[in-house]
Amino acid sequence: MSFLEVVLLVINIVACLPTIASTTKFDYWWIRGFDFPRIQISVFISICLILSIIFYDFNTPLHWVVTGLVLVSLIYQLWHILPYTIFWKRQVKRYSGPDNDNEISILVSNVLTTNRNYGKFIDVVTSRDPDVFLTLESDRKWEDALEHLEADYPYTVKEPLDNLYGMHLYSKLPLEDMQIRFLIKDDIPSFHGYLKLDNGKRVNIHCLHPRPPSPSESKTSTNRDAELLLMGKEIDKDAELVLVFGDLNDVAWSRTTKVFQKISGLLDPRRGRGFFNTFSADYKLLRWPLDHIFHTNDFTLVEMAREKNIGSDHFPIYVKLNYTPEAQWEQEDLDASESDEKWADEKIKKGKDRN
Repeated sequence: MSFLEVVLLVINIVACLPTIASTTKFDYWWIRGFDFPRIQISVFISICLILSIIFYDFNTPLHWVVTGLVLVSLIYQLWHILPYTIFWKRQVKRYSGPDNDNEISILVSNVLTTNRNYGKFIDVVTSRDPDVFLTLESDRKWEDALEHLEADYPYTVKEPLDNLYGMHLYSKLPLEDMQIRFLIKDDIPSFHGYLKLDNGKRVNIHCLHPRPPSPSESKTSTNRDAELLLMGKEIDKDAELVLVFGDLNDVAWSRTTKVFQKISGLLDPRRGRGFFNTFSADYKLLRWPLDHIFHTNDFTLVEMAREKNIGSDHFPIYVKLNYTPEAQWEQEDLDASESDEKWADEKIKKGKDRN
């Protein structure tokens, strides 16, 4: 083989490594980290495949084998991300009727504790005028900066922290039976309770911000996985009017998030519409969807949008839903297999045993 072919061979092997790592069950942060940049990995593999077709003469079995592995890797990556593109069937139907008292609009934003551009975020709240907004990584200074909004958002739940896991919930709609819980880690809060729509219906809401797998946060994904899956287990698959939203520190296409959807029965309005990447706001070529709003199949989508940069490393995300009970017969959730349930139970147990 020529020097160019050898170099291309090495590059192709490197291109396949993220796919090989993703197929394993290891939860070390540097392995699970490959779940995040599947878009970027797919682009890289596509370039490798094109170069192989151009520069290999395929006069040796090695050329065929390597090119085949690259092609399989690309198919594997695309299989994960295609459901979140316009080329896939939409999981949540579009609501096209008139405005009514069945609607709820939600804004979710990881504001970044060190970010002091309060005005930029307040401008987004003022412009969108959501019924509910949730801030993550909000400390006491953020709480003070948002205090004047309480004239329009009289119902609140607050847990200001300096450990990057503070959380604040503001609502125009009545909040009932709200609790602050610590599902897995005793320093990572989550909010749970009910929100009352204008039509009188009560919506069961859950606000989450689990710890991500990273060298500076957690050396494995176990705690994050356990918190998401525990939440999924607590939600009755046949329940009505349920919302789960927050910075889940996981991408929509990961095994954990998909199993969470399967065991909870919740839908993702992203599927069939686009990535709506919320992280990273700082690097255009390194973005993926980390902030989510999931809901039961009795809601349809009015609008979904990623908002402008507020000085954080996350973009806010906005979703407006309409309670449409008849839609539950038309909107299909994902089915959990026996292996999914077993895997979820193992993850939850492992997470609890570590804490």
